Amino acid sequence: MLLHGFLPSLLDGATVTLAVALSSLGIAALLGLAGALAKLSRSRVARAVAGTYTTLIRGVPDLVLMLLVFYGGQLGVNTLAPMLGHEDYIDIDPFVAGVLTIGFIFGAYLTEAFRGAFLAVPPGQREAGLAFGMSPRQVLWRITLPQMLRHALPGISNNWLVLIKSTAIVSVIGLSDLMTRGQQAAGTTREPFSFYLAVAVIYLLFTSASELTFAWAQKRLAVGVKEGRL
Repeated sequence: MLLHGFLPSLLDGATVTLAVALSSLGIAALLGLAGALAKLSRSRVARAVAGTYTTLIRGVPDLVLMLLVFYGGQLGVNTLAPMLGHEDYIDIDPFVAGVLTIGFIFGAYLTEAFRGAFLAVPPGQREAGLAFGMSPRQVLWRITLPQMLRHALPGISNNWLVLIKSTAIVSVIGLSDLMTRGQQAAGTTREPFSFYLAVAVIYLLFTSASELTFAWAQKRLAVGVKEGRL
């Protein structure tokens, strides 16, 4: 029998892994966009906050942050709960903790990717929009963001490929993801090589499909854009 009947279990774990990755990417994109705008703003406070965020997050290992959020967050919540009149013990859902942590981590990386993409948009485009009578918000949504996305897509692609592999760290907080299912199957059958190889193949399928999707998106966003060649 293929993988001793554990293939459905691995596929269920792969579904959880993909859900964690996509949810984390959504949070990371929002944080990255907010961080990039803060770094490019005229406010010293906003620039300082965004700079501190990206510096600290990129300097601490992902696993350490995951454990801090899960165990530290659980301790903090249960310390504050009695003060608010809640006596029962509160368990933080591993899925929520994993998504928030990974999204928070990669928000720092996407901040730099988005900041560079914003700077790549010619300033004359914004000036033309303002001269045409658009408000700064309209210029941002109608002119700057669409062009920024084309420049940011390679950075988003690279970070997504790293993010989807980094989801394996959620196995340390008890989430039944692909890595956890592989470990359980390897322990039950005592065939670690077979199951870790199967896990690796599934991750490879995810990343390969992602690369094809981003290549297609890059071509779509480049329609009508003529790039110069040296």
